[in-house]
Amino acid sequence: MNVPARFDHPAWTALTASLVSYGLGLLGLFVLLFVLPFLLFLLL
Repeated sequence: MNVPARFDHPAWTALTASLVSYGLGLLGLFVLLFVLPFLLFLLL
């Protein structure tokens, strides 16, 4: 896959990595705060 030279700057890579890591953090918190308690409630 050949990305255009416009998006080949390291700032775009940093932005993409930041957004992905932020999304993974939000997903982890969502699972920890909502999914796990719900599953524990169903099991007990």
